[in-house]
Amino acid sequence: MPEPTYRPTRAQRAESVVLVAILLVVGLAAGAASFTHVHHWTRTNSPAGTPDWFGWANACISELVPVAALLDIRRRRRADRPAGYPPSLLIAAACLSLAAQLAVAKPGLSGAVLSAVPALAFMALVKLVFASSAAPVADTVEPVAQVVADEAPPT
Repeated sequence: MPEPTYRPTRAQRAESVVLVAILLVVGLAAGAASFTHVHHWTRTNSPAGTPDWFGWANACISELVPVAALLDIRRRRRADRPAGYPPSLLIAAACLSLAAQLAVAKPGLSGAVLSAVPALAFMALVKLVFASSAAPVADTVEPVAQVVADEAPPT
């Protein structure tokens, strides 16, 4: 007998669309803030005379590597392959981003917390995406009629 197929309801599909929209908006906002912090951190700590494009290049590299790692992890999971190297790359890049954000924060706890929000939001989104990427299990299964041959009662 074939396995029951899962078909999401209209409400579940709507929830999925809303979740994707939220993930995109928060992800883009967190990425933009992180991107800017890494750029400023790079420019502040670069030798005199370093061109501005170097700060943007460093920001591109450090902020897009975790996105590429996340996409590769998802691709490997869909193919039932071990994640391997990309999770360590994702963690290292997230730590670098968090370090950049803390480095440009105003002194004090509130400055550190507010500056760290983009990196923490990115990490939370990664966890949310991975936690919800498992295939759903069918809630209900149609009962199967069992045909039993007429048997004479034992004598």
